Amino acid sequence: MKPMLFTMIKKGEFNKERIIKDIIAGIIVAIIALPLSVALGISSGVSPEKGLITAIIAGLLISFLGGSRVQIGGPTGAFVVIVYGIIETYGFEGLVISTIMAGIILIFLGLMRLGSVIKFVPHPVTVGFTAGIAITLLSTQIKDFLGLNIEKVPAEFIPKINSYLQNISTINLTALAIGIISLIIMIFWPKVNKTIPGSLIAIIITTLLVNLLKLPVDTIGSRYTEISAAIPTPSIPNINLQTIQSLIKPSFTIAILAAIESLLSAVVADGMIGSKHDSNMELIAQGVGNIASGLFGGIPATGAIARTAANVKNGGKSPIAGIVHAIMLFLIMIVFMPLAKLIPMTTLAGVLIIVSYNMGEWKTFYSLFKAPKSDVIILIVTFLLTVIFDLVVAIEIGMVLTMFLFMKRISETTNIETSECSNEFNKSTDKNNMNDNVLVYEINGPFFFGVVQKFIDAMKGLNSTHDVLVLDMKNATAIDSTAMDALIRLHRRCETHNVRLLLADINKQPKKVLRGMGFIDLIGEKSIFKTKEEALSSF
Repeated sequence: MKPMLFTMIKKGEFNKERIIKDIIAGIIVAIIALPLSVALGISSGVSPEKGLITAIIAGLLISFLGGSRVQIGGPTGAFVVIVYGIIETYGFEGLVISTIMAGIILIFLGLMRLGSVIKFVPHPVTVGFTAGIAITLLSTQIKDFLGLNIEKVPAEFIPKINSYLQNISTINLTALAIGIISLIIMIFWPKVNKTIPGSLIAIIITTLLVNLLKLPVDTIGSRYTEISAAIPTPSIPNINLQTIQSLIKPSFTIAILAAIESLLSAVVADGMIGSKHDSNMELIAQGVGNIASGLFGGIPATGAIARTAANVKNGGKSPIAGIVHAIMLFLIMIVFMPLAKLIPMTTLAGVLIIVSYNMGEWKTFYSLFKAPKSDVIILIVTFLLTVIFDLVVAIEIGMVLTMFLFMKRISETTNIETSECSNEFNKSTDKNNMNDNVLVYEINGPFFFGVVQKFIDAMKGLNSTHDVLVLDMKNATAIDSTAMDALIRLHRRCETHNVRLLLADINKQPKKVLRGMGFIDLIGEKSIFKTKEEALSSF
Protein backbone atom coordinates (compact mmCIF):
# COMPACT_ATOMS: atom_id res chain seq x y z
CA MET A 1 0.00 0.00 0.00
CA LYS A 2 1.31 3.41 -1.01
CA PRO A 3 -0.43 6.80 -1.31
CA MET A 4 -1.39 7.54 -4.92
CA LEU A 5 0.50 10.85 -4.84
CA PHE A 6 3.78 9.06 -4.07
CA THR A 7 3.08 6.42 -6.72
CA MET A 8 2.49 9.10 -9.38
CA ILE A 9 5.66 10.95 -8.37
CA LYS A 10 7.68 7.73 -8.60
CA LYS A 11 6.28 7.01 -12.05
CA GLY A 12 7.09 10.54 -13.22
CA GLU A 13 3.52 11.34 -14.18
CA PHE A 14 3.69 15.02 -13.31
CA ASN A 15 4.54 17.82 -15.73
CA LYS A 16 3.91 21.56 -15.84
CA GLU A 17 0.68 21.24 -17.83
CA ARG A 18 -0.69 18.54 -15.53
CA ILE A 19 0.09 20.56 -12.38
CA ILE A 20 -1.53 23.74 -13.75
CA LYS A 21 -4.74 21.86 -14.61
CA ASP A 22 -4.83 20.31 -11.14
CA ILE A 23 -4.34 23.70 -9.48
CA ILE A 24 -7.23 25.21 -11.49
CA ALA A 25 -9.46 22.23 -10.67
CA GLY A 26 -8.54 22.53 -6.97
CA ILE A 27 -9.48 26.22 -6.88
CA ILE A 28 -12.85 25.54 -8.54
CA VAL A 29 -13.61 22.67 -6.16
CA ALA A 30 -12.73 24.91 -3.19
CA ILE A 31 -15.28 27.47 -4.39
CA ILE A 32 -17.87 24.67 -4.62
CA ALA A 33 -16.90 23.26 -1.21
CA LEU A 34 -17.03 26.63 0.59
CA PRO A 35 -20.83 27.03 0.95
CA LEU A 36 -21.32 23.29 1.36
CA SER A 37 -18.83 23.05 4.22
CA VAL A 38 -20.41 25.97 6.05
CA ALA A 39 -23.95 24.66 5.51
CA LEU A 40 -23.05 21.10 6.53
CA GLY A 41 -21.32 22.34 9.67
CA ILE A 42 -24.36 24.33 10.77
CA SER A 43 -26.84 21.56 9.92
CA SER A 44 -24.72 19.09 11.91
CA GLY A 45 -25.27 21.19 15.02
CA VAL A 46 -21.83 22.84 15.19
CA SER A 47 -20.58 26.33 14.36
CA PRO A 48 -19.98 27.08 10.64
CA GLU A 49 -16.18 27.23 10.79
CA LYS A 50 -16.02 23.62 11.97
CA GLY A 51 -17.33 22.48 8.60
CA LEU A 52 -14.51 24.43 6.93
CA ILE A 53 -11.92 23.07 9.38
CA THR A 54 -13.01 19.56 8.44
CA ALA A 55 -12.76 20.27 4.72
CA ILE A 56 -9.30 21.82 5.18
CA ILE A 57 -7.66 19.35 7.57
CA ALA A 58 -9.32 16.09 6.50
CA GLY A 59 -9.45 17.15 2.85
CA LEU A 60 -5.71 17.83 2.80
CA LEU A 61 -4.73 14.51 4.42
CA ILE A 62 -7.19 12.41 2.40
CA SER A 63 -5.75 13.76 -0.84
CA PHE A 64 -2.14 13.53 0.37
CA LEU A 65 -2.36 9.96 1.68
CA GLY A 66 -5.30 8.55 -0.28
CA GLY A 67 -5.39 5.66 -2.70
CA SER A 68 -7.42 7.57 -5.29
CA ARG A 69 -6.09 10.04 -7.84
CA VAL A 70 -9.00 12.46 -7.63
CA GLN A 71 -10.90 11.86 -4.38
CA ILE A 72 -11.97 15.03 -2.57
CA GLY A 73 -12.56 14.59 1.15
CA GLY A 74 -14.59 16.67 3.57
CA PRO A 75 -17.90 16.86 5.40
CA THR A 76 -20.86 15.37 3.53
CA GLY A 77 -24.63 15.39 3.78
CA ALA A 78 -24.66 11.74 4.80
CA PHE A 79 -23.15 12.64 8.18
CA VAL A 80 -25.48 15.48 9.12
CA VAL A 81 -28.15 13.45 10.91
CA ILE A 82 -25.61 11.12 12.55
CA VAL A 83 -23.46 13.99 13.82
CA TYR A 84 -26.49 15.93 15.05
CA GLY A 85 -27.71 12.87 16.96
CA ILE A 86 -24.30 12.24 18.55
CA ILE A 87 -24.05 15.85 19.72
CA GLU A 88 -27.58 15.68 21.15
CA THR A 89 -26.71 12.54 23.14
CA TYR A 90 -23.01 12.89 24.01
CA GLY A 91 -22.21 16.57 23.42
CA PHE A 92 -19.54 18.02 21.13
CA GLU A 93 -16.68 16.35 23.03
CA GLY A 94 -18.44 13.02 22.48
CA LEU A 95 -18.51 13.76 18.75
CA VAL A 96 -14.79 14.57 18.73
CA ILE A 97 -13.94 11.33 20.53
CA SER A 98 -16.26 9.35 18.22
CA THR A 99 -14.60 10.90 15.16
CA ILE A 100 -11.11 10.01 16.40
CA MET A 101 -12.20 6.45 17.30
CA ALA A 102 -13.84 6.09 13.87
CA GLY A 103 -10.54 7.15 12.30
CA ILE A 104 -8.71 4.42 14.23
CA ILE A 105 -11.30 1.86 13.07
CA LEU A 106 -10.86 2.97 9.44
CA ILE A 107 -7.06 2.62 9.67
CA PHE A 108 -7.51 -0.87 11.14
CA LEU A 109 -9.87 -1.83 8.28
CA GLY A 110 -7.29 -0.60 5.76
CA LEU A 111 -4.36 -2.41 7.41
CA MET A 112 -6.44 -5.60 7.50
CA ARG A 113 -7.02 -5.10 3.75
CA LEU A 114 -10.80 -5.04 4.12
CA GLY A 115 -11.27 -2.32 1.52
CA SER A 116 -12.59 -4.79 -1.03
CA VAL A 117 -15.43 -5.76 1.33
CA ILE A 118 -17.42 -2.86 -0.15
CA LYS A 119 -18.22 -5.03 -3.16
CA PHE A 120 -20.29 -7.29 -0.90
CA VAL A 121 -22.73 -4.50 -0.01
CA PRO A 122 -25.63 -5.04 -2.45
CA HIS A 123 -26.79 -2.25 -4.74
CA PRO A 124 -30.35 -2.06 -3.25
CA VAL A 125 -28.84 -1.56 0.22
CA THR A 126 -26.56 1.32 -0.86
CA VAL A 127 -29.32 2.99 -2.89
CA GLY A 128 -31.82 2.48 -0.05
CA PHE A 129 -29.71 4.02 2.70
CA THR A 130 -28.46 6.81 0.43
CA ALA A 131 -32.03 7.79 -0.41
CA GLY A 132 -32.96 7.49 3.27
CA ILE A 133 -30.09 9.79 4.28
CA ALA A 134 -31.20 12.26 1.58
CA ILE A 135 -34.71 12.40 3.06
CA THR A 136 -33.45 12.81 6.62
CA LEU A 137 -31.06 15.57 5.47
CA LEU A 138 -33.95 17.31 3.72
CA SER A 139 -36.04 17.08 6.88
CA THR A 140 -33.36 18.92 8.87
CA GLN A 141 -33.58 21.95 6.55
CA ILE A 142 -37.34 22.61 6.75
CA LYS A 143 -37.10 24.77 9.89
CA ASP A 144 -34.60 27.24 8.44
CA PHE A 145 -36.06 27.15 4.93
CA LEU A 146 -39.52 28.11 6.23
CA GLY A 147 -38.12 30.34 8.98
CA LEU A 148 -40.08 28.46 11.65
CA ASN A 149 -39.76 29.67 15.23
CA ILE A 150 -38.82 26.44 17.03
CA GLU A 151 -36.42 26.56 19.96
CA LYS A 152 -35.26 22.95 19.71
CA VAL A 153 -35.98 20.52 16.88
CA PRO A 154 -36.08 16.79 17.80
CA ALA A 155 -33.36 14.63 16.26
CA GLU A 156 -35.68 11.73 15.26
CA PHE A 157 -37.51 11.95 11.94
CA ILE A 158 -41.15 11.45 13.00
CA PRO A 159 -41.01 13.74 16.09
CA LYS A 160 -39.21 16.29 13.91
CA ILE A 161 -41.98 16.32 11.29
CA ASN A 162 -44.58 16.50 14.09
CA SER A 163 -42.75 19.52 15.54
CA TYR A 164 -42.83 21.28 12.15
CA LEU A 165 -46.57 20.68 11.79
CA GLN A 166 -47.27 21.96 15.30
CA ASN A 167 -45.32 25.18 14.61
CA ILE A 168 -46.32 25.76 10.98
CA SER A 169 -48.16 28.93 12.04
CA THR A 170 -44.79 30.58 12.85
CA ILE A 171 -43.65 30.44 9.22
CA ASN A 172 -41.62 33.46 8.05
CA LEU A 173 -42.86 34.24 4.52
CA THR A 174 -39.88 36.52 3.85
CA ALA A 175 -37.44 33.73 4.73
CA LEU A 176 -39.44 31.33 2.55
CA ALA A 177 -39.28 33.79 -0.38
CA ILE A 178 -35.49 34.16 -0.01
CA GLY A 179 -35.15 30.37 0.19
CA ILE A 180 -37.21 29.91 -2.98
CA ILE A 181 -35.10 32.54 -4.78
CA SER A 182 -31.95 30.64 -3.78
CA LEU A 183 -33.42 27.36 -5.10
CA ILE A 184 -34.38 28.98 -8.43
CA ILE A 185 -30.87 30.41 -8.83
CA MET A 186 -29.21 27.05 -8.08
CA ILE A 187 -31.54 25.16 -10.44
CA PHE A 188 -31.16 27.49 -13.43
CA TRP A 189 -27.64 28.92 -12.96
CA PRO A 190 -25.87 25.90 -14.57
CA LYS A 191 -27.54 26.90 -17.87
CA VAL A 192 -25.70 30.23 -17.62
CA ASN A 193 -22.31 29.03 -16.33
CA LYS A 194 -21.22 25.53 -15.32
CA THR A 195 -17.85 26.52 -13.83
CA ILE A 196 -19.00 28.82 -11.02
CA PRO A 197 -21.32 26.88 -8.68
CA GLY A 198 -24.92 28.04 -8.42
CA SER A 199 -24.78 27.71 -4.63
CA LEU A 200 -22.15 30.48 -4.45
CA ILE A 201 -24.16 32.78 -6.72
CA ALA A 202 -27.31 32.09 -4.67
CA ILE A 203 -25.48 32.94 -1.44
CA ILE A 204 -24.07 36.19 -2.85
CA ILE A 205 -27.40 37.41 -4.31
CA THR A 206 -29.60 36.48 -1.35
CA THR A 207 -27.08 37.83 1.17
CA LEU A 208 -27.08 41.18 -0.64
CA LEU A 209 -30.89 41.20 -0.77
CA VAL A 210 -31.32 40.45 2.93
CA ASN A 211 -28.70 42.93 4.16
CA LEU A 212 -29.35 45.81 1.74
CA LEU A 213 -33.12 45.63 2.21
CA LYS A 214 -32.75 44.80 5.92
CA LEU A 215 -35.17 41.90 5.62
CA PRO A 216 -36.33 40.10 8.80
CA VAL A 217 -34.48 36.86 8.07
CA ASP A 218 -32.18 34.86 10.35
CA THR A 219 -28.52 34.92 9.32
CA ILE A 220 -25.47 33.01 10.47
CA GLY A 221 -24.49 36.05 12.57
CA SER A 222 -27.84 36.14 14.37
CA ARG A 223 -27.49 32.43 15.17
CA TYR A 224 -23.75 32.35 15.96
CA THR A 225 -22.26 35.44 17.56
CA GLU A 226 -18.68 34.16 17.56
CA ILE A 227 -17.17 32.64 14.42
CA SER A 228 -13.46 31.93 14.33
CA ALA A 229 -11.42 32.67 11.21
CA ALA A 230 -8.42 30.59 12.31
CA ILE A 231 -7.50 26.95 12.59
CA PRO A 232 -7.46 26.05 16.30
CA THR A 233 -4.56 24.35 18.05
CA PRO A 234 -5.01 20.55 18.06
CA SER A 235 -6.05 19.12 21.42
CA ILE A 236 -6.58 15.61 22.75
CA PRO A 237 -9.98 15.15 24.42
CA ASN A 238 -10.40 13.49 27.81
CA ILE A 239 -10.73 9.78 26.99
CA ASN A 240 -11.24 6.92 29.42
CA LEU A 241 -12.45 3.33 29.20
CA GLN A 242 -16.02 4.22 30.14
CA THR A 243 -16.15 6.90 27.43
CA ILE A 244 -14.82 4.46 24.84
CA GLN A 245 -17.46 1.89 25.78
CA SER A 246 -20.31 4.39 25.53
CA LEU A 247 -19.10 5.80 22.20
CA ILE A 248 -18.18 2.55 20.42
CA LYS A 249 -21.52 2.36 18.57
CA PRO A 250 -21.50 5.93 17.17
CA SER A 251 -17.83 5.44 16.29
CA PHE A 252 -18.63 2.34 14.24
CA THR A 253 -21.54 4.21 12.63
CA ILE A 254 -19.20 6.97 11.48
CA ALA A 255 -16.54 4.47 10.35
CA ILE A 256 -19.00 2.31 8.37
CA LEU A 257 -20.54 5.29 6.61
CA ALA A 258 -17.16 6.88 5.91
CA ALA A 259 -15.83 3.62 4.47
CA ILE A 260 -18.86 2.95 2.28
CA GLU A 261 -19.26 6.49 0.98
CA SER A 262 -15.54 7.08 0.34
CA LEU A 263 -15.07 3.80 -1.51
CA LEU A 264 -18.25 4.29 -3.55
CA SER A 265 -16.99 7.75 -4.45
CA ALA A 266 -13.60 6.29 -5.43
CA VAL A 267 -15.30 3.68 -7.63
CA VAL A 268 -17.35 6.38 -9.38
CA ALA A 269 -14.18 8.43 -9.89
CA ASP A 270 -12.38 5.38 -11.35
CA GLY A 271 -15.10 5.09 -13.97
CA MET A 272 -14.73 8.77 -14.86
CA ILE A 273 -10.95 8.77 -15.31
CA GLY A 274 -10.37 5.16 -16.37
CA SER A 275 -8.12 4.40 -13.41
CA LYS A 276 -8.17 2.14 -10.35
CA HIS A 277 -7.86 3.21 -6.74
CA ASP A 278 -6.24 1.38 -3.83
CA SER A 279 -9.20 0.82 -1.51
CA ASN A 280 -7.09 -0.16 1.50
CA MET A 281 -4.84 2.90 1.24
CA GLU A 282 -7.96 5.02 0.82
CA LEU A 283 -9.40 3.67 4.09
CA ILE A 284 -6.14 4.45 5.90
CA ALA A 285 -6.19 8.01 4.52
CA GLN A 286 -9.81 8.42 5.59
CA GLY A 287 -8.84 7.21 9.04
CA VAL A 288 -5.94 9.64 9.37
CA GLY A 289 -8.14 12.45 8.04
CA ASN A 290 -10.84 11.79 10.62
CA ILE A 291 -8.38 11.53 13.51
CA ALA A 292 -6.83 14.86 12.52
CA SER A 293 -10.25 16.46 12.03
CA GLY A 294 -11.25 15.39 15.54
CA LEU A 295 -8.01 16.70 17.06
CA PHE A 296 -8.57 20.10 15.40
CA GLY A 297 -12.20 20.23 16.56
CA GLY A 298 -13.75 19.27 13.24
CA ILE A 299 -16.48 16.80 12.35
CA PRO A 300 -16.40 13.45 10.49
CA ALA A 301 -15.21 13.46 6.89
CA THR A 302 -15.34 11.11 3.96
CA GLY A 303 -14.98 11.11 0.19
CA ALA A 304 -17.50 13.52 -1.32
CA ILE A 305 -18.95 12.17 -4.57
CA ALA A 306 -20.23 15.52 -5.87
CA ARG A 307 -16.96 17.39 -5.19
CA THR A 308 -14.91 14.49 -6.55
CA ALA A 309 -16.97 14.51 -9.75
CA ALA A 310 -16.58 18.29 -10.01
CA ASN A 311 -12.82 17.85 -9.63
CA VAL A 312 -12.69 15.41 -12.55
CA LYS A 313 -14.98 17.53 -14.77
CA ASN A 314 -12.75 20.55 -14.24
CA GLY A 315 -9.56 18.75 -15.25
CA GLY A 316 -8.29 17.31 -11.96
CA LYS A 317 -6.29 14.14 -12.49
CA SER A 318 -4.06 13.87 -9.42
CA PRO A 319 -4.12 14.37 -5.62
CA ILE A 320 -2.60 17.84 -6.15
CA ALA A 321 -6.10 19.13 -6.97
CA GLY A 322 -7.41 17.95 -3.58
CA ILE A 323 -4.43 19.46 -1.76
CA VAL A 324 -4.93 22.81 -3.55
CA HIS A 325 -8.65 22.67 -2.68
CA ALA A 326 -7.78 22.41 1.02
CA ILE A 327 -5.18 25.21 0.89
CA MET A 328 -7.59 27.48 -1.02
CA LEU A 329 -10.33 26.88 1.55
CA PHE A 330 -7.87 27.84 4.30
CA LEU A 331 -7.07 31.14 2.56
CA ILE A 332 -10.77 31.87 2.00
CA MET A 333 -11.51 31.11 5.64
CA ILE A 334 -8.88 33.59 6.87
CA VAL A 335 -9.98 36.39 4.53
CA PHE A 336 -13.74 36.02 4.13
CA MET A 337 -14.97 34.21 7.25
CA PRO A 338 -16.17 37.43 8.96
CA LEU A 339 -18.51 38.01 5.99
CA ALA A 340 -20.13 34.59 6.54
CA LYS A 341 -22.18 36.12 9.36
CA LEU A 342 -24.26 37.93 6.73
CA ILE A 343 -25.43 34.73 4.96
CA PRO A 344 -29.17 33.96 5.44
CA MET A 345 -29.94 30.66 7.11
CA THR A 346 -32.73 29.96 4.64
CA THR A 347 -30.21 30.15 1.77
CA LEU A 348 -27.97 27.57 3.42
CA ALA A 349 -31.06 25.41 3.88
CA GLY A 350 -31.73 25.80 0.16
CA VAL A 351 -28.16 24.71 -0.63
CA LEU A 352 -28.61 21.52 1.39
CA ILE A 353 -32.04 20.84 -0.11
CA ILE A 354 -30.33 20.70 -3.51
CA VAL A 355 -27.59 18.51 -2.00
CA SER A 356 -30.17 16.13 -0.54
CA TYR A 357 -31.99 15.89 -3.87
CA ASN A 358 -28.78 15.17 -5.79
CA MET A 359 -27.50 12.57 -3.33
CA GLY A 360 -30.77 10.63 -3.38
CA GLU A 361 -30.12 8.90 -6.74
CA TRP A 362 -33.87 9.00 -7.33
CA LYS A 363 -33.74 7.75 -10.92
CA THR A 364 -31.83 4.68 -9.76
CA PHE A 365 -34.20 4.35 -6.78
CA TYR A 366 -37.28 4.23 -9.00
CA SER A 367 -35.63 1.98 -11.59
CA LEU A 368 -35.04 -0.66 -8.90
CA PHE A 369 -38.79 -1.12 -8.57
CA LYS A 370 -38.53 -3.06 -11.84
CA ALA A 371 -35.98 -5.42 -10.25
CA PRO A 372 -36.90 -8.79 -8.68
CA LYS A 373 -39.26 -8.53 -5.72
CA SER A 374 -36.53 -9.51 -3.27
CA ASP A 375 -34.42 -6.52 -4.33
CA VAL A 376 -37.44 -4.21 -4.06
CA ILE A 377 -38.09 -5.46 -0.51
CA ILE A 378 -34.46 -4.85 0.49
CA LEU A 379 -34.55 -1.37 -1.07
CA ILE A 380 -37.76 -0.31 0.72
CA VAL A 381 -36.82 -1.83 4.09
CA THR A 382 -33.35 -0.22 4.05
CA PHE A 383 -34.83 3.13 3.01
CA LEU A 384 -37.54 3.15 5.70
CA LEU A 385 -35.20 1.95 8.47
CA THR A 386 -32.68 4.67 7.58
CA VAL A 387 -35.36 7.36 7.78
CA ILE A 388 -37.19 6.10 10.86
CA PHE A 389 -34.29 4.67 12.88
CA ASP A 390 -30.66 5.07 11.78
CA LEU A 391 -28.10 4.02 9.23
CA VAL A 392 -26.54 1.15 11.19
CA VAL A 393 -29.89 -0.54 11.85
CA ALA A 394 -30.77 -0.11 8.17
CA ILE A 395 -27.52 -1.63 6.91
CA GLU A 396 -27.59 -4.48 9.46
CA ILE A 397 -31.15 -5.54 8.64
CA GLY A 398 -30.68 -4.83 4.93
CA MET A 399 -27.62 -7.09 4.82
CA VAL A 400 -29.33 -9.85 6.82
CA LEU A 401 -32.34 -9.73 4.48
CA THR A 402 -30.01 -9.79 1.50
CA MET A 403 -28.21 -12.87 2.79
CA PHE A 404 -31.42 -14.75 3.47
CA LEU A 405 -32.88 -13.87 0.08
CA PHE A 406 -29.58 -14.69 -1.62
CA MET A 407 -29.50 -18.11 0.04
CA LYS A 408 -33.11 -18.66 -1.01
CA ARG A 409 -32.21 -17.83 -4.61
CA ILE A 410 -29.20 -20.14 -4.56
CA SER A 411 -31.20 -22.97 -3.01
CA GLU A 412 -33.76 -22.58 -5.79
CA THR A 413 -31.04 -23.01 -8.42
CA THR A 414 -29.77 -26.25 -6.83
CA ASN A 415 -31.70 -29.43 -7.51
CA ILE A 416 -31.24 -33.12 -6.73
CA GLU A 417 -32.55 -35.28 -9.54
CA THR A 418 -32.37 -38.86 -10.73
CA SER A 419 -30.04 -39.63 -13.60
CA GLU A 420 -30.52 -42.37 -16.16
CA CYS A 421 -27.77 -44.97 -16.46
CA SER A 422 -25.85 -44.43 -19.70
CA ASN A 423 -26.53 -46.48 -22.82
CA GLU A 424 -22.97 -47.77 -22.71
CA PHE A 425 -23.62 -49.18 -19.24
CA ASN A 426 -26.89 -50.78 -20.33
CA LYS A 427 -25.19 -52.45 -23.30
CA SER A 428 -22.16 -53.67 -21.38
CA THR A 429 -23.97 -55.25 -18.44
CA ASP A 430 -25.41 -58.74 -18.50
CA LYS A 431 -27.60 -57.96 -15.49
CA ASN A 432 -30.82 -56.90 -17.17
CA ASN A 433 -32.35 -55.79 -13.88
CA MET A 434 -29.32 -53.83 -12.73
CA ASN A 435 -31.02 -50.45 -13.30
CA ASP A 436 -33.74 -51.44 -10.84
CA ASN A 437 -31.09 -52.04 -8.19
CA VAL A 438 -29.01 -48.92 -8.90
CA LEU A 439 -29.93 -45.36 -7.90
CA VAL A 440 -28.13 -42.53 -9.66
CA TYR A 441 -28.62 -38.94 -8.48
CA GLU A 442 -27.13 -35.70 -9.81
CA ILE A 443 -26.46 -32.75 -7.49
CA ASN A 444 -26.81 -29.65 -9.65
CA GLY A 445 -25.60 -26.46 -7.97
CA PRO A 446 -24.02 -25.51 -4.62
CA PHE A 447 -24.62 -28.22 -2.00
CA PHE A 448 -25.10 -26.24 1.20
CA PHE A 449 -27.41 -26.00 4.22
CA GLY A 450 -30.12 -24.29 2.17
CA VAL A 451 -30.66 -27.40 0.03
CA VAL A 452 -29.97 -30.15 2.56
CA GLN A 453 -33.65 -30.80 3.20
CA LYS A 454 -34.19 -31.10 -0.55
CA PHE A 455 -31.36 -33.66 -0.63
CA ILE A 456 -32.79 -35.63 2.31
CA ASP A 457 -36.23 -35.73 0.67
CA ALA A 458 -34.68 -37.01 -2.58
CA MET A 459 -32.89 -39.83 -0.72
CA LYS A 460 -36.07 -41.12 0.94
CA GLY A 461 -36.51 -43.63 -1.88
CA LEU A 462 -33.37 -45.50 -0.79
CA ASN A 463 -34.10 -48.91 0.76
CA SER A 464 -32.82 -52.49 1.06
CA THR A 465 -33.97 -53.39 -2.49
CA HIS A 466 -31.11 -51.28 -3.88
CA ASP A 467 -27.55 -52.43 -4.26
CA VAL A 468 -25.76 -49.24 -5.29
CA LEU A 469 -26.25 -45.47 -4.87
CA VAL A 470 -24.20 -43.24 -7.18
CA LEU A 471 -23.97 -39.49 -6.48
CA ASP A 472 -22.90 -37.60 -9.60
CA MET A 473 -21.30 -34.39 -8.30
CA LYS A 474 -19.97 -32.85 -11.52
CA ASN A 475 -22.33 -29.88 -11.11
CA ALA A 476 -21.94 -29.53 -7.34
CA THR A 477 -19.76 -26.41 -7.30
CA ALA A 478 -19.41 -26.10 -3.52
CA ILE A 479 -20.24 -27.94 -0.32
CA ASP A 480 -20.50 -26.88 3.33
CA SER A 481 -20.42 -28.64 6.71
CA THR A 482 -24.22 -29.01 6.89
CA ALA A 483 -24.23 -30.80 3.55
CA MET A 484 -21.33 -32.92 4.83
CA ASP A 485 -23.45 -33.94 7.82
CA ALA A 486 -26.23 -34.96 5.41
CA LEU A 487 -23.73 -37.10 3.45
CA ILE A 488 -22.53 -38.79 6.65
CA ARG A 489 -26.12 -39.60 7.61
CA LEU A 490 -26.72 -40.91 4.09
CA HIS A 491 -23.63 -43.13 4.43
CA ARG A 492 -24.97 -44.57 7.69
CA ARG A 493 -28.31 -45.26 6.05
CA CYS A 494 -26.56 -46.98 3.15
CA GLU A 495 -24.68 -49.18 5.61
CA THR A 496 -27.94 -50.03 7.39
CA HIS A 497 -29.56 -51.13 4.11
CA ASN A 498 -26.35 -52.73 2.81
CA VAL A 499 -26.19 -50.27 -0.11
CA ARG A 500 -22.85 -49.34 -1.66
CA LEU A 501 -22.34 -45.53 -1.83
CA LEU A 502 -20.24 -44.19 -4.74
CA LEU A 503 -19.25 -40.60 -5.53
CA ALA A 504 -18.35 -39.46 -9.04
CA ASP A 505 -16.86 -36.40 -10.75
CA ILE A 506 -16.15 -34.34 -7.61
CA ASN A 507 -15.08 -30.73 -8.13
CA LYS A 508 -12.04 -29.16 -6.45
CA GLN A 509 -13.75 -27.35 -3.52
CA PRO A 510 -16.10 -30.21 -2.58
CA LYS A 511 -13.25 -32.73 -2.83
CA LYS A 512 -11.09 -30.60 -0.53
CA VAL A 513 -13.91 -30.43 2.04
CA LEU A 514 -14.72 -34.14 1.73
CA ARG A 515 -11.10 -35.05 2.31
CA GLY A 516 -10.52 -32.47 5.03
CA MET A 517 -13.55 -33.62 7.04
CA GLY A 518 -12.60 -37.26 6.66
CA PHE A 519 -15.51 -38.41 4.48
CA ILE A 520 -13.31 -39.88 1.76
CA ASP A 521 -11.46 -41.89 4.40
CA LEU A 522 -14.84 -42.98 5.74
CA ILE A 523 -16.13 -44.44 2.47
CA GLY A 524 -12.70 -45.31 1.04
CA GLU A 525 -10.82 -44.16 -2.04
CA LYS A 526 -12.26 -47.11 -3.96
CA SER A 527 -15.68 -45.42 -3.76
CA ILE A 528 -14.48 -42.25 -5.52
CA PHE A 529 -14.58 -42.11 -9.34
CA LYS A 530 -13.68 -39.59 -12.00
CA THR A 531 -16.94 -40.01 -13.91
CA LYS A 532 -20.39 -41.47 -13.42
CA GLU A 533 -19.67 -43.99 -16.17
CA GLU A 534 -16.59 -45.28 -14.33
CA ALA A 535 -18.65 -45.66 -11.16
CA LEU A 536 -21.36 -47.61 -12.99
CA SER A 537 -18.77 -49.85 -14.62
CA SER A 538 -17.13 -50.75 -11.30
CA PHE A 539 -19.65 -53.44 -10.33
